[in-house]
Amino acid sequence: MVGIASENSIHCDTEYSPLKKVVVAKPSYMKITDIINETQKHYKNQNINVKTALQQHEYFVKILEDHQIEVIQLPSQPDLYEQVFTRDIGFTIDHHLFIGSMSEKVRKQETDVLRRWARRNNIEVEEELPSSIEGGDIVLDGATVWVGETKRTSRQAIRELQSHLPDHQVVPVPLRGDILHLDCVFNMIDDSTAILYPPAFTKNSMEAITARYKVIEVTEKEQFTMGPNVLSIGNRKVISLPQNERLNTQLEKYGFHVIPVDLSEIIKSGGSFRCCTLPLKRT
Repeated sequence: MVGIASENSIHCDTEYSPLKKVVVAKPSYMKITDIINETQKHYKNQNINVKTALQQHEYFVKILEDHQIEVIQLPSQPDLYEQVFTRDIGFTIDHHLFIGSMSEKVRKQETDVLRRWARRNNIEVEEELPSSIEGGDIVLDGATVWVGETKRTSRQAIRELQSHLPDHQVVPVPLRGDILHLDCVFNMIDDSTAILYPPAFTKNSMEAITARYKVIEVTEKEQFTMGPNVLSIGNRKVISLPQNERLNTQLEKYGFHVIPVDLSEIIKSGGSFRCCTLPLKRT
């Protein structure tokens, strides 16, 4: 499906409000070439079964559409192997669509596809941010924007983002060096609950997060399978990997409705449900 949007039709101010419009891209040409994250190291020789990845992604999209979410699919490009991870190439804050500044050469041209789509649909984009900043490091909760300080998102870019958002508090979150993005270890699923992998954080960051949210901790094994990288679609519904049984049981104990979707083939390249979705509108 190719959707039509306008600047007034985009708006996100949390990670957990009801999801209405989202951008995805099929993993049609997905493969591991240059190793660009820790997860890929484990699957370099096995690589990606594209047929399986496509089937899993198609079912994921069906689940979104079954929940009345408009799904906009960017055209897949043969030389963009990581294009399925649309979260990284942009992020929506309030009525603004920011274009990411990608740190890895293999991913830089992905933003061109998003930029062309936005232009065709009369959506103005914000793209003055310096290198590098990626949407996987942006976690939004109302007036607070948590931003992972990682190899993919620089301190300079975080400072510049704050200057673009005078009505928000942009909070840098330094992470352990092997962590790809903030959303691999931290995610909010309602206004008072977060999923967290504690070993990734500094003492100060842990104190800031735990002072604000009830925390559901994930194990090292769950973090490897992108446990925190669930997708909240609103109304306490969370799309999660069925293999993470312990985590899903915890979510249900906290009153969340878990929608199990197998995305295990795509996860081999280092991203899961949140990584595969760029929300444009939440209400």
